[in-house]
Amino acid sequence: MLLEIHGVLNAQELARVHELLDGAAFVNGVLSAGKAARRVKQNLELDRDSAVLNDLNQIVMNRLLQRGEYQKAALPFRVATPFYARYVPGMTYGDHVDDPVMGPVGGQYRCDVATTVFLNGPDDYEGGELVVRTPYGEHRVKLAAGDAVVYPASSLHQVAPVSRGQRIVAVTWAQSMVRDPARRELLFELDLARESLLDKQPDDADTARINHVYNNLVRMWSEV
Repeated sequence: MLLEIHGVLNAQELARVHELLDGAAFVNGVLSAGKAARRVKQNLELDRDSAVLNDLNQIVMNRLLQRGEYQKAALPFRVATPFYARYVPGMTYGDHVDDPVMGPVGGQYRCDVATTVFLNGPDDYEGGELVVRTPYGEHRVKLAAGDAVVYPASSLHQVAPVSRGQRIVAVTWAQSMVRDPARRELLFELDLARESLLDKQPDDADTARINHVYNNLVRMWSEV
């Protein structure tokens, strides 16, 4: 499943994010890449020791985690601190699959769900689309500033070369309570129907039945 979530960050929050990023130290993104990704990764990433990292996370991650669409789609168990990436002309991130396990020793998590939060707008740069290859074809994603896209970390994907301007994003990963992406997608669709029925027909027997099925499927498939 590939899900776009619009308006994760508002204009004021985006302005504060850029204020924090301006002048912050960025390092070669290869430093955070696995052995395979090093061959195709060309970007800059905010230094993980940066003094502004906590303030950025308070804005970006708090807003993302508050969104019901994200909670329904990812069913997050553990969520990683994001990387803040910058792409300038000539930079790209070729076809790759995210590492299956991330994090330091003792704090590792399985990487099930990837999320990209766009921190500047599509008119600010040329190229730079997130290209996700799915069983249903290739999806090219380039969203407005403040929007996010959620997709399986197991999917083959790339960032197309940037030819003008700069692309700035936050990228984070989650270990889901439900490992299998097909099951997560079924639960997402079922939960949307369940929420609609709970709003419109809260006392209906079919609403109770759907609610019962959803909760027990989560119980059956959850690894928590």
